[in-house]
Amino acid sequence: MTDPRLLLLNPEDNVLVLRRGIDAGERFEVGFCEIVADRSLNLGHKVARHAIAEGEPVLKYGAVIGVATAPIPAGAHVHVQNVRSNYTPTYSLPEDGA
Repeated sequence: MTDPRLLLLNPEDNVLVLRRGIDAGERFEVGFCEIVADRSLNLGHKVARHAIAEGEPVLKYGAVIGVATAPIPAGAHVHVQNVRSNYTPTYSLPEDGA
């Protein structure tokens, strides 16, 4: 059973999307595992549906959105600290605006 605060967008996805924020220290379920959030997570952020190995594609909407740059445990926040985007080489814009 997965926590109702989390949304699976596609059965192939290895991430779940938060339907509402979860505070640091709050417990939530991913599959049959109980996770304690190590940080506050906002609405719309992603957590790992199951462990994702370094180099493994990250799937959302059934499509590859990036590649894990480090091992990601089940329930961990999936974001720029552990995923390289397939859409942009960086999450910041060049300083000259070019």
